[in-house]
Amino acid sequence: MRRRLIVGMALVAACGVAAGGWWWQGRNRIDSGDPVQVDRGRVVYAKSCAQCHGADLQGEPDWRTRKPNGELPAPPHDSTGHTWHHDDEYLFAVTKHGLARFAPPDYKSAMPSFVGTLSDDDIRAALAYIKSTWPDEIRKRQDSLNKRR
Repeated sequence: MRRRLIVGMALVAACGVAAGGWWWQGRNRIDSGDPVQVDRGRVVYAKSCAQCHGADLQGEPDWRTRKPNGELPAPPHDSTGHTWHHDDEYLFAVTKHGLARFAPPDYKSAMPSFVGTLSDDDIRAALAYIKSTWPDEIRKRQDSLNKRR
């Protein structure tokens, strides 16, 4: 009887851990198919990203040519840019911490850190909005990068 109770409690605990992991993973997703997350992201993007990356995600003109100060202009986040060449984890990290943390020491970038400015959920939402604008083929290609992790 005691053994059954212990086994039963262990199964309940294992199920609780599995459910918690599933919930946590779902909570931390960047889901371009989630209309609530995408709508929130549209607002976050307009407020915090559009001034550099453009209201239509078009980026700054001539975004591949360095400015006189050595910085590259803000790239587009639509399918013409390179955002979709990176997995979600990298996009989240660069958005949260800024590009300087990931670039070589002499690389110049105006991409700020959003630590203390945007919540993690806001960052995920902005990225979900950006991804929602990409054609299906681009989303599939970018999603394949996520599956490699």
